[in-house]
Amino acid sequence: MSDKYVPDQILGHSDEADGIEEYDNALPAWWLGLFAFTVVFGVLYTVDYHFISHRSQVKEYTAELEAAPKPAAVVAGSASGPEAIEAGKAIFGANCVGCHGADLHGGVGPDLTDHTWIHGGRLPDIEKTITTGVPEKGMITWGPILGPQKIAQVAAYVHEAGGGE
Repeated sequence: MSDKYVPDQILGHSDEADGIEEYDNALPAWWLGLFAFTVVFGVLYTVDYHFISHRSQVKEYTAELEAAPKPAAVVAGSASGPEAIEAGKAIFGANCVGCHGADLHGGVGPDLTDHTWIHGGRLPDIEKTITTGVPEKGMITWGPILGPQKIAQVAAYVHEAGGGE
């Protein structure tokens, strides 16, 4: 055999490749051009992304976190005084009576007048329970429905009238 290129020459590897014949043909010019283009594009894109535009995944992630809406924070003791307790009583009457009863002695939901609190009887605990709910027990998440101010008022009412810690 000579070292000269001969198109459509069978390489003779069929005994090593389960009888599959392989031709020794040059790749098409359009394929080689496309390959060269992708290599050049990849190098240029990498240089632009990291060195010219100064971008990175960490910076994009941080920017997304900063732009995301912040969840309503539970502020312990943000509602106090007789006005807040009266407002909380009205909100409780409109939303909570069905499960906890008008007298807070329970029904479907637990009794709120005893001193045994499943999720804590301190004011911050009550606010957290109202905000996040207790889905496994059937209490919905009231945070997005009522908002932090109304939750603080209801918590103040329940804490005052119910005998929280």
